[in-house]
Amino acid sequence: MNERLIPERPPRFAPWLFEPMRRNSAIYAKVALAAMMINLFGIATSLFTMTVYDRVVPNNATSSLIALSIGLGIVIIFDFVLRMLRAYFVDIAGARIDHEVGETVFARLLALRLDTKRGSTGALAGMMRELETLRDFFASATLTAVVDVPFIILTLIVIALIGGPVVLVPLVMIPIVLLVGWLSHPAMDRLSARVMGEGLLKQSVLVETIGGLEMVKAAGAGPLLGRRWSRAMIQQSDSALRQRLISTISITAASTANTLAYAGVVIVGVGLIANQELTTGGLIACSILVGRAMAPLGQIAQLLSRIAATRTAYRQIDGMMKSPSEGPAGDALKLAGVKGMIEFRDVVFSYPGATGKALDRVSFTIGAGERVAILGRVGSGKSTVARLILGLYQPREGLVMIDGTDIRQLDPDRLRHHIGAALQESVLLTGSVRENITLGRPHISDEEMIRVADISGTHQFMGGIANGYDLKLADRGEGLSGGQRQSIAIARALAGSPPLILFDEPSSAMDAQTEMGLLQRLDEELGERTLVLITHRPPLLRLVQRIILLDHGRVVADGPRDQILRQIGRPRAA
Repeated sequence: MNERLIPERPPRFAPWLFEPMRRNSAIYAKVALAAMMINLFGIATSLFTMTVYDRVVPNNATSSLIALSIGLGIVIIFDFVLRMLRAYFVDIAGARIDHEVGETVFARLLALRLDTKRGSTGALAGMMRELETLRDFFASATLTAVVDVPFIILTLIVIALIGGPVVLVPLVMIPIVLLVGWLSHPAMDRLSARVMGEGLLKQSVLVETIGGLEMVKAAGAGPLLGRRWSRAMIQQSDSALRQRLISTISITAASTANTLAYAGVVIVGVGLIANQELTTGGLIACSILVGRAMAPLGQIAQLLSRIAATRTAYRQIDGMMKSPSEGPAGDALKLAGVKGMIEFRDVVFSYPGATGKALDRVSFTIGAGERVAILGRVGSGKSTVARLILGLYQPREGLVMIDGTDIRQLDPDRLRHHIGAALQESVLLTGSVRENITLGRPHISDEEMIRVADISGTHQFMGGIANGYDLKLADRGEGLSGGQRQSIAIARALAGSPPLILFDEPSSAMDAQTEMGLLQRLDEELGERTLVLITHRPPLLRLVQRIILLDHGRVVADGPRDQILRQIGRPRAA
């Protein structure tokens, strides 16, 4: 795993977000420069209007008007170009940040320890979707509004230079708008968190329904999920309505303040004109400038609602980014090769939230090249052993060692590179059969893919199809039978000839004839490699020489295959 993307100890400020922003600071500097020029051009437009009314109109100075118009035309052209460049730079910075942050967050998601995973699959997917909120905040007009805000002061200074006391009108209105925004912000923050939480709940129901649609229809679970969806929709709609109402108050207050400021400038300006302290052109220029000074405040009102949503999304994602990742806190050991020796030493393990122990003081050693079956009743801890060998979970007590090294010291990705695993649930990815077997691993050639597909039985039903291994599979391999999915999963586990093979009920969905053919080919393929087999099916036991029997998370028997089978009253494997 890239150590730059995943810090071992997250510092006080989130580097996953602020580091990409810092690396794009040069682009933000260009945006700020463009914003400064655009605001200066806006002031120039106001000065043009004032000069025309005060100098050109009274003196009928047509030649001066032509010169001023040419100058204004040049200003307008540069203003257009700079606005386009500003939008371009903002989009470029936003795209770069989105790319870097997206890669970093996805890498953290892949490295997430399963015992620290919170929420359902749908909730996690919804949280990842909140990256869009962060991207929209940094790659939209929001950033432009933030850059424009400091120029309110410059605009007010120019108003004071032209109109004197006229500047008091916007100076009174601006604090009112800011006060309304400040008072509404806590409620916006609270409602944004609630809307996001309820949105994640709705997303969870949706993903669960779509992912298990066949089961939902077959089992008649539609009404239950329908009630959950309806309840989640009502709750989110209610919170979103409240959020929009609070946001509307801020935006309406900013719009009203803009109107009052314009009217106030006109009223005060008329009095100053009567006292010959202000010209007509000066009043018009001040009216235009007041509109420019108040405009960012309306954007601020809209910005507050986006800031609340962005902060909520940031907290959710930052919480995941700060959660422990797989592997050791320091530099992980990356084994060049694995012999396949496995040792459990007084291992105690409980699943998160469970009160009982899945494994209780489990100890055994599997030598390199040894073939061992782990048997036991449902819930005895067999699949838990497989998950611990893969490093998917960490033992609460004791040691799980590969070749004499605690797996907590090993790089998880590198460890799993040496383990071919076909777990109890044969999950396939959306894509071709080829992609599901090779998983994009460059060392898996077409010849190797066909070889392992022939061993697993996949080639029997894929070799005769026109598009064969390029057949696109639906989500989770829908459209294939359970046995076909298991065949592809076995081929995936055998690809590359890993030294350690881990099978958890690999043929539970296969018919007897297909299973017997698979066993004959596997027996020859495994050779001197280590095999850990978890199964309830007696025919598969012909692959092993030793059996470890578990019951209620404890090892109750461990010995040669035939001896243990006689002990538990099962027929001997052929």
